[in-house]
Amino acid sequence: MHRILTPLTSAVTYSRWLHMFIPAAAASVWFFISDAFWAPLLFAVPIGLIPAMRLEEGIQAQLLLTPSERGRPDASIAAASSSSWAERWRTVLWLELRLLISAGAILALWLPVASVELVLSAAGRPPGGLAEGLDPHWWNVLLAPLPIVPLLVLVVLGGRLSTAAARWLLGPSPTDRLTVLEGLTEELLERNRMARELHDSIGHALTVAVVQAGAARAADDPAFTERALAAIEETGRDALEDLERVLRVLRESGTPVSRRPTLAEAERLLDSARSSGAKVDARVSGDLGLVPAPVSREGYRILQESLTNVLRHAGPVSVRVTITVDGGRLELEVANPLSGAAGLPGSGSGLRGIRERAALLGGKARTESRGDEWRVSVSLPLDGIRWSDAVHRSSGR
Repeated sequence: MHRILTPLTSAVTYSRWLHMFIPAAAASVWFFISDAFWAPLLFAVPIGLIPAMRLEEGIQAQLLLTPSERGRPDASIAAASSSSWAERWRTVLWLELRLLISAGAILALWLPVASVELVLSAAGRPPGGLAEGLDPHWWNVLLAPLPIVPLLVLVVLGGRLSTAAARWLLGPSPTDRLTVLEGLTEELLERNRMARELHDSIGHALTVAVVQAGAARAADDPAFTERALAAIEETGRDALEDLERVLRVLRESGTPVSRRPTLAEAERLLDSARSSGAKVDARVSGDLGLVPAPVSREGYRILQESLTNVLRHAGPVSVRVTITVDGGRLELEVANPLSGAAGLPGSGSGLRGIRERAALLGGKARTESRGDEWRVSVSLPLDGIRWSDAVHRSSGR
């Protein structure tokens, strides 16, 4: 019983009923002019072939049949003009079905009238309408609720039938569905990428701050403490900028992401590591300007995470950084000496993020210990990038 009565308490049930009445009202006006019931069905053909009619019907159907989906990119009913003859003929068929369904709405209009007639007939008035032919009698009032039952059935089933027909005939085409799916996938990739960036940036800033603070306390040197505080301030400011950028994009959908750093600015990372006490030997071969922007941006983040891991697990040790652009590939390697068990990174989200970034760009990443060294080696192709260009356009260049 609860499942039967639940639709009657839903507002969408009655907005769908209103949707059924709109063509019924138009047809009723025509019947005052002519008794040719087939004429509205005939007129629906040229009207449905007008491209803008599909847009008007889609907006109306979204508003009254599926209000919970209104404005959503994955709505089951499209709100767009016809872009092909197939969509025009589907609109024609939708108008024909809508006119036929409206006949049920007209019948539903007479059912409550029949209930009123039955009540009045209890007072001796001969009933009319659907109750015409019954003799006036007091027990007719007991029959008054009966027409309400088919009325409720027509309201619920008619609305559901209209909604199903609209989704079938006014729904997005397979191409439109694929476009929406690609857009949602790209949005998800972008959010995942921003989450990784935020992890890298904040993790790097906190690691530098911890290492600098510890070194300053151990050194007990005012000059060194001053340099350490300056490094902490600069690194923290960069992290706050990254945090604000990501939060702004998450708050305001569609807001373009501000420019992200590339390998051309890798010296900033190296200086930050040096100011934390690490001895960084960096070697760059090839023209970094030849590296496509998506590869260069992800290479910067991979280098950032690698240096963060060095400072976090090995401390201020000697670090060898090699960046090579040659043979259509970007080769990046970060090596540092292992200083006991603490110098060996685990398999946390940082290393996993490095491997995921490389895989998304069609490259490979290796993290391993060789002798007394820990190495992160990444090889990325400069062409054949697998990550969608649309994601990178939305993330700024």
